[in-house]
Amino acid sequence: MEGSSSMTQTPISKEPEHPSHRDYAITTRLGVGDAGDRIQLCTNHFNVSIRQPNVVFYQYSVNITTENGDDVEGKGIGRRIMNQLCKTYSSDHLDGKFLAYDGDKILYTIGPLPQNAFDFKVSLEGSFSKRSDDGSPSGISKRSKRSLLPRSYQVHIHYAARIPLKTVLVSERGASSTPERSSQDALRVLDIVLRQQAAERGCLLVRQAFFHNDRNPIEVGGGVIGIRDFHSSFRPTHEGLSLNIDVSTTMILQPGPVIKFLLANQSVQSPQQIDWTKAGKMLKHLRVKALHRNMEFKVIGLSPKPCNQQLFLMKIKDGERAGQTTEVTVYDYFKNTYFDPVLSAYFPCLDVGKPNRPNYLPMEFCHLVSLQRYTKALSVRQRASLVEKSRQKPLERIKTLNDAMYTYRYDEDPFMAGCGITIEKQMTRVQGRVLKPPMLKFGRNENVIPNNGRWNFNNKLVLKPEAIKNWAVVNFSFPCDMNRISYQLFECGRKKGIQIDQPSALVEEDPQWKNASPVERVERMIAKMLENIKDPYFILCILPERKNSALYGPWKNICLTQKGFNTQCICPTKPNDQYLTNVLLKINSKLGGINSLLAIEEPCNIPLINKTPTLILGMDISHASPGRAEPSVAAVVGSTRWPLISRYRAVVRTQSPKVEIIDSLFQLTKEGDKGIMNELFQEFYMTSQKRKPKQIIIFRDGVSETQFNQVLNIEVNQIIKAYQHLGETDVPKFTVIVAQKKHHTKLFQSTGTQNVPPGTIVDTKIVHPTNYDFYLCAHAGMIGTSRPAHYHVLLDGIGFKPNDLQNLIHYLSYVNQRSTTATSIGNTPYSYSLLITKMHIPLSLC
Repeated sequence: MEGSSSMTQTPISKEPEHPSHRDYAITTRLGVGDAGDRIQLCTNHFNVSIRQPNVVFYQYSVNITTENGDDVEGKGIGRRIMNQLCKTYSSDHLDGKFLAYDGDKILYTIGPLPQNAFDFKVSLEGSFSKRSDDGSPSGISKRSKRSLLPRSYQVHIHYAARIPLKTVLVSERGASSTPERSSQDALRVLDIVLRQQAAERGCLLVRQAFFHNDRNPIEVGGGVIGIRDFHSSFRPTHEGLSLNIDVSTTMILQPGPVIKFLLANQSVQSPQQIDWTKAGKMLKHLRVKALHRNMEFKVIGLSPKPCNQQLFLMKIKDGERAGQTTEVTVYDYFKNTYFDPVLSAYFPCLDVGKPNRPNYLPMEFCHLVSLQRYTKALSVRQRASLVEKSRQKPLERIKTLNDAMYTYRYDEDPFMAGCGITIEKQMTRVQGRVLKPPMLKFGRNENVIPNNGRWNFNNKLVLKPEAIKNWAVVNFSFPCDMNRISYQLFECGRKKGIQIDQPSALVEEDPQWKNASPVERVERMIAKMLENIKDPYFILCILPERKNSALYGPWKNICLTQKGFNTQCICPTKPNDQYLTNVLLKINSKLGGINSLLAIEEPCNIPLINKTPTLILGMDISHASPGRAEPSVAAVVGSTRWPLISRYRAVVRTQSPKVEIIDSLFQLTKEGDKGIMNELFQEFYMTSQKRKPKQIIIFRDGVSETQFNQVLNIEVNQIIKAYQHLGETDVPKFTVIVAQKKHHTKLFQSTGTQNVPPGTIVDTKIVHPTNYDFYLCAHAGMIGTSRPAHYHVLLDGIGFKPNDLQNLIHYLSYVNQRSTTATSIGNTPYSYSLLITKMHIPLSLC
């Protein structure tokens, strides 16, 4: 392979006949690491004891219908019906068994019910019923009105399956006693019990997180608040079952008057400024309480006319015309029947009826109900506010979690007690290790060992500087001296060993352009700049706002994807040496320079990589904001210049929305393979002494445990096809690692006063009973509570020893060229791919 002269594509007609598809199984743990200094930790896992492991859960399917045979939808009404069923029939027909109901189609019992099938009739007092009435402002004579009348439902229950509780147990050697699928089924039963407990407390349920009130809200603006409560789920671990509890935050709409919410949501001062088109979209499907009737309704839209002009037909109750209909405005009806809706007379009404049977309510009569999730994407300012206000220091979080265990007493639930389940009230103690940081290499052959996950460039030179020539400075109305900034940058570059010429152009924005759109301002600025410099090698852009500038997106989009200019944006309020050093590190890496390397990269002393050409990949997918049908963006970065592991080339593609598996790694067309991997293989070959990769290490993000097999058997096989399409007959060795950040395991020092030190790793006790996984906190958490990355080794064809693989991932935290701290996610390939997908900028390159 190494003797090949080029990496040319095989014609389609000569596609290799050898098989390219392979089925890979998820690897099991072969051992644990022992490198690093020992450290005593505690974690937010609480040990679970099962005194009756021979308990068997019985699963039943549930179908709830109305008297007319219509299916009942909605988990709230479903739970009320099943609660009433238990009260009515539990002792006579159900042997007094406790039910675990998911609110939809499934319920579980401990042991079997007396029969395999039941048909129950349940009368729910105080449910909503339809009856003809003429006192509601609807658009037709026969109207539907919610009233507190009894209503009957039919509940059909049928036996479905048996699920032994002991399937969640594992032997001391970590071998599962039953198939993984059965274990997941038993865990699902226990998690449904937790959800049922939360539902009975009136909580908002968000997967396995439960939010029971909106006290002490986190204000983020825009009529949106954050509320904090708990995530609770059972997890199988090497030491048995555990209950994982963590603080969780979700976003809800600010409850209260609808008009007040709209003012905050649209950031306007008076109702006359409200954009009612946006308001209608915002309010659709939300629940409101009508104060005049003390009833809840779901909003389907707004009335086409203002309250004082919107007409509906109303029956005349008495007089000579009794029984006839007349048209009346919503405003007059409420003024005569309740009180004058003077504040909303000129605003649209809320339509809380059906599409063909409108029911209008004046806006000032309605309040938003509490605990309604806000699922749209937060603005940059809202996200920053949420992060700042929701932080908890380690000691505070420990106290919060311990208090929750004593408050909720999960194991006192009758269903849990029936299983013989008890849960410890203290956090699980676990022994961790602190890996030693790698030595970094700077200019002048200076080697430095980072301290507490950090290093700086004070009195240091970058390793391989890239000269900045033929460059320009553009200023979007920021009050600063561009000559002074360019001089300060020149002086800072001289200290770091970077040659910086005088800028070829200094361009100020014309004052009359400030009121134009951001895109127009950027286009005019670029046109003006090109009058002074034809083909700039680099552009320094000075933005008018320090954060959240509307110019940033258009500037990056046009410069990167349309013009191909290297740019760096700044907004220097007080440009000191540290600020300019950080800017120069970004510029040097963008222009192809190297700021620092791991000392073991030159010469390469990385086990299993130093002698065999190895390609390191980072893969991620970014999806559009909720509610927006935009393509997803897949980004893959591949290492270059082997045996280095610090340099990467990125390739991006768009694909179908919300698809989590990358489908463009191999794309065969009439012109050949146009997939992502073909570009990365070619780049690796050209920059690695014309060597082709014999080994491939994949870091993958954004997939859950249920998608691990898809990563192995779809994405890896796409890479094999791309490799073999280049004329290769063999298959490289693969090591596939999934890095998860969206989990709820936290690590604390035994004292609890500060975060765990950088390099803290745990690969025993709280890890999966059979699979190869570990937790690594590579960074120094300065604020809040650190979250370790959870690594799952799905495949290790290369054959790393545990210490070697864990150290490699840890070392990769220190090679981000734009940072002077270890990255929180312990691998730069993944970090780069994540950064690229979040930018959403190079779409025109796809």
